[in-house]
Amino acid sequence: MKHCGTVRLETERLVLRRFTAEDAQAMYRNWASDGEVTRFLTWPAHAGPEVSKAVLEEWVRAYESESFYQWAIVPKEPETGPVGSISAVSVNDSISMVHVSYCIGRRWWHRGITSEALKAVIDFFFDRVGANRIESRHDPRNPRSGLVMRRCGMTYEGTMRSADRNNQGICDAAFYAILKSDR
Repeated sequence: MKHCGTVRLETERLVLRRFTAEDAQAMYRNWASDGEVTRFLTWPAHAGPEVSKAVLEEWVRAYESESFYQWAIVPKEPETGPVGSISAVSVNDSISMVHVSYCIGRRWWHRGITSEALKAVIDFFFDRVGANRIESRHDPRNPRSGLVMRRCGMTYEGTMRSADRNNQGICDAAFYAILKSDR
């Protein structure tokens, strides 16, 4: 693959961009402090804005790597700052595969924002990076996440029992993927 790092992407309603240290308050306020948002995620809700600040400082340093992909999801209107994130949580160059994960604040659920962001990231990884496979997974108790994947053309590949862990404990993992040839 031809890694190029986290570059700015735009859709009709969104800007996907690198995080900055100045995004810590919006991150904390808009999604990272909400236990309902993090319920099915692998990291706990942030206890305070200092946790969000520390995470963002780590990500900003990681942007030096061309194989690090972490976008802030920012609606164009109204300007609210970031309302979520979407990232490549793992990359396997030997099979040209990217595993994508996302998270968005509760106030922005059910508006198609996550699907719009995921579609842009899928296009980016296929067209610019040269990925052959893009995959994602979710806890089956969070079916809306699977709906986002299906809306973006990903195919359900199966559920692995007790194969993951999130804030609910050990859980099943429903896997979805899209191949470049599926487009």
